[in-house]
Amino acid sequence: MRHREPGQITEHLWYLGREEAGVYVLEGTKGSVIINGGVSYILPDVLGQIEKFGIDIDKINKMLILHSHFDHVGIVPYFKRTYPHIDIYASEQAWKVLKMPKAINIINEFGMLLARQMGREEELRAYDWEWRDDVSGATVGERDRIELGNFTLEIMHTPGHTNCSVTAYEPNIKALFASDGGGIPFRDTTFPSANTNFDEYAASLERLLPLRVDYLCADHYGYITGEEAQNFIAFTLSETKKLRTYMEDVLKQTGGDLERATRLVADDFYEKMPGYFITGEILEGVFKQMLKYLSKNLAQ
Repeated sequence: MRHREPGQITEHLWYLGREEAGVYVLEGTKGSVIINGGVSYILPDVLGQIEKFGIDIDKINKMLILHSHFDHVGIVPYFKRTYPHIDIYASEQAWKVLKMPKAINIINEFGMLLARQMGREEELRAYDWEWRDDVSGATVGERDRIELGNFTLEIMHTPGHTNCSVTAYEPNIKALFASDGGGIPFRDTTFPSANTNFDEYAASLERLLPLRVDYLCADHYGYITGEEAQNFIAFTLSETKKLRTYMEDVLKQTGGDLERATRLVADDFYEKMPGYFITGEILEGVFKQMLKYLSKNLAQ
């Protein structure tokens, strides 16, 4: 079953933000962690919901970045500057990206672009949310653990969506935080966002298949419970294979014309899935990246 409203998921676990983009708070006996950095314009929502749901903000002493895209790191700078005791965790590859001036500019530019699209630009300007060179933290990777006392986040390196992607799994409540690497549950389907490498994306999904999942906690469009949660990774893997075949067919039909293939894929996507929150400009860049990878493979 799919859930898109912010609120308490189960004891000690909350979904905060908005339907199209959110973060999670997991409260342990030795501190709490915000999982995912979200998109910048949800910051006022998150702060209001922490108060509304009675979450002890003083217990939050950790934040986990699952990958370095702008819509997954947006609230991190505000929390780190406002609560300096919070430890920020991300993969080694993510920290490399987040220290690059060009990447920081893109994060800030796209964050404001999306805020403007959502009509939240002026509201966001009231907060010190932008990335600069003053945010740093600890590195996590394969087999690392983030301890919260009664809960533990087990970390896996799961590339494919990005090279810097990690997944977190909490075995006690069987909650999986795979970010976009686990698929984006838009409407009643899943969007397998294999941005950088289709082969690695599928391989990462294969690694997640054996996990028992009672709560599939996505970064976009909420969380999933019950039987659908257990089957969601398998569903995303199946849709990944279908999307790859479709994109390869488009490349063949266009004679490998990357620009034309991108336009065709983007037009088809918006026809089938109107209302997706990412702007056309950004999403076309995503499709072009995916098609570029497939084009290289087809040429070999």
